[in-house]
Amino acid sequence: MSERAAAAQVAGGGEWFGHPRGLYVLFATEMWERFSYYGMRALLVLYLTRHFLFDDAMAAHSYGAYAGLVYALPVVGGLIADRWLGLRRAVIFGGVLLCLGHLAMAWEGSPARLLNDGTLWRDDFGLSMTFLAMAMIAVGVGFLKPNISSLVGRLYAPGDPRCDSGFTIFYMGINLGAALATLLVGWVGEVWGWSWGFGLAGVGMLLGLGTFVWGQRYLHGLAEAPDPAWLAQRRYGLCREHWIYLAAIVAVLLSQQGLSHYQWVGGALLVAFLGIYLFWGWFCLRLASIAERRHVLLVIILTFCSVLFWALFEQAGSSMTLFADRAVDRQLGGFELRASQIQALNPIFILLLGPLFAWLWPALRARGLLPGYAARFGLGITQAGLGFAVLAIGISLGVDDAKTALIWLVLAYLLHTTGELCLSPVGLSMVTQLSPVRLVGTMMGTWFLAVASASYIGGLLAALVDSSAASQAAAGAAYGALFATLGKMGLGIGLLVLLASPWLHRLERD
Repeated sequence: MSERAAAAQVAGGGEWFGHPRGLYVLFATEMWERFSYYGMRALLVLYLTRHFLFDDAMAAHSYGAYAGLVYALPVVGGLIADRWLGLRRAVIFGGVLLCLGHLAMAWEGSPARLLNDGTLWRDDFGLSMTFLAMAMIAVGVGFLKPNISSLVGRLYAPGDPRCDSGFTIFYMGINLGAALATLLVGWVGEVWGWSWGFGLAGVGMLLGLGTFVWGQRYLHGLAEAPDPAWLAQRRYGLCREHWIYLAAIVAVLLSQQGLSHYQWVGGALLVAFLGIYLFWGWFCLRLASIAERRHVLLVIILTFCSVLFWALFEQAGSSMTLFADRAVDRQLGGFELRASQIQALNPIFILLLGPLFAWLWPALRARGLLPGYAARFGLGITQAGLGFAVLAIGISLGVDDAKTALIWLVLAYLLHTTGELCLSPVGLSMVTQLSPVRLVGTMMGTWFLAVASASYIGGLLAALVDSSAASQAAAGAAYGALFATLGKMGLGIGLLVLLASPWLHRLERD
């Protein structure tokens, strides 16, 4: 059965609440996968600084390299699934790697400590296992994340008007999983112990994998390999499918080394980023259509501008979490929030504001008031900078050794979220709408590679501050200076993009 025919069969088959039943299988799978990922993310920097006694710079570099791999590897995982492995095998294999990775994270090893002679002792084997676990999670996300999203689109026949709302439902599942994870896993990990927190994240992934395997009957063959016979052919004693899995295991070991030497990840991302931009520059010169050339040029420019936004946005998992841990009054109605739980603000705000923005853009379009892609990118970057500027102001208003009020961090997350809603879904729409049809996948890979590079850069920015040995007042002042600098960067670049938006808007036109 062809992919188009299978989609038509799904669309005409059994439904739940007006959508194919397979959508809810994918909703639950992705919700639990995001539960596991964001639960681990909420604890990671705190775990590295408290358990292994990393200084802030080491923790930020490790986090940046890890986040870079998480966003870069789906480009490769999606390609492997589309060409050879098929979505079902890729998702299951990625899910197994994720479960193993979280299981390995739940094994703590011995905590680092200062010896009598003043030297720092670390459990080298335990640290190596942690990097191996992070590598398995990164490669697992690479196989699972892009292919779950692809499957959502395949559930609907071409032209099915329910497709957009189906993706909205799916996107809500992502943020529901993220919100639950940071609230539950963060609290369990900080109160009961790291093993319990990372273990709970692993249980979430196990539930997601089980849901996907159970729900195969609702996907009607849409997730199968393009050529199963080719996969089954044996080469050098193993079938091609097993060679792919073996190559993925090698990728895990290479990723482990990259996390141990974060500069390797940065160098690889730099080479890939420059290489793909040189390709697009060459490709633009070969395009015969002036409209296509303009569209590709706009996507390249705005994708490059998005790097700053994501570098600022990814501070949530590093500098903003350490700031919340050391210099923020987290008392809320007699209950103290844990530093890791503060990260729940972003997905909660998305759940609350996402429907508003989904209504806003079509409403503005109907009235002829919709800003162009460049203007919305400029608004997104400006709001990210404004969030840090607000946070820096809140820190400066502190008195003596008083901790910064929680409301300033809430306002910063609110502005970052509204910025994300102006830039992230709009950017994905821009890539799919303006890229040449034959190269949409390649351009989408460029987008995610930009996010990966930005995540690594975000780690470098967070490493500029080390407050691990500072007093509370000194820590607040150090983060205040960092956030003020980040605010100026975001506001400056965002305003430049807004000023250039009338010219850039011309590139959108056919």
